[in-house]
Amino acid sequence: MSATPSFLASPRLQRFPYPFPQDTYRYSTNVEPAFRHVETQAGGWGERMLEIDADYHAELAERRAILERDPSRMALLEHMRPAAWDALETVLATLAEEYPDQMEFTRSGRACHWVNRLLDEDRHFVIGEDSSLPGGPLGYLSTQMQEDVALLDQREDALWLDAGAITFAADWSVGFDVGMRFLEVHGPVPRVHEEQIITRAQQFLMRLQPGQDYRRTNWTLTVDRRLDTSTETYPEWGPGRASVADDPALPERLHLRVEVQHLVRLPRSGAIMFVIRTHLASLAEIAAVPAWRERLGRVLAELPQDMADYKGISRYRDAASAWLLNC
Repeated sequence: MSATPSFLASPRLQRFPYPFPQDTYRYSTNVEPAFRHVETQAGGWGERMLEIDADYHAELAERRAILERDPSRMALLEHMRPAAWDALETVLATLAEEYPDQMEFTRSGRACHWVNRLLDEDRHFVIGEDSSLPGGPLGYLSTQMQEDVALLDQREDALWLDAGAITFAADWSVGFDVGMRFLEVHGPVPRVHEEQIITRAQQFLMRLQPGQDYRRTNWTLTVDRRLDTSTETYPEWGPGRASVADDPALPERLHLRVEVQHLVRLPRSGAIMFVIRTHLASLAEIAAVPAWRERLGRVLAELPQDMADYKGISRYRDAASAWLLNC
């Protein structure tokens, strides 16, 4: 059980996956076993793979609107269709296990029955028959969970990003990256190649076995409470980076953006599934937790320039750090 904090944390902060164990940050694989509870100064998180919260309906509606405007946010190379069905079954079974009062999943042969009381869904479908589900397996999967999903094929002694439903990307594009090697997708990230971080990460993933589920966190800062900061929508959110440093509303507008990425070897297809949940908390919210406020301020002040440039936070990180350390 988490210790009771000495202040009143909002429900969002109580489950927020604060990512900094120390006052400095450098890229690392930072992989740990999944399903382990992490206690924080505001509460705790981590005992589940899939996190359903008060934003469930709103975020699913946002994803649906994004996909209607831009179908390229969902990509599925033909050879990954079995992996998409594998991912669907794995996720629905996990949801039913983690939220048994709201969801049920059963399978008999290829015939499946799925119940999601939160969405008033009661659906029968057949594994392998795309027409039995609206949107096929990957499309339907994206309507049931708040997380994005990416599927990696393993061949030629490498991993390939060959499928995904990514509507809440942090400055990248699944439509552009689909079909690329895992190492190519991470090509622009500074320091990780010289230090062999991505190479080691790929080797770890290729050794992953079904049932050995892991997770990691990643972070950046986002101007305004936007889940969709994909490359495609840069004209909508990019200009805010240049102006927010001088905005008196900076504490409310600037958000710490944390991704919890679960890494799963799918049992039937052998594909690697990345389940990516994005959490946002404004600096004003972060400041309600004194230890978080001070640590984030120090992390931003110390972060090397090339890493700040890559994350796109160079123009305002000093203003953010100063506010956190002096508020």
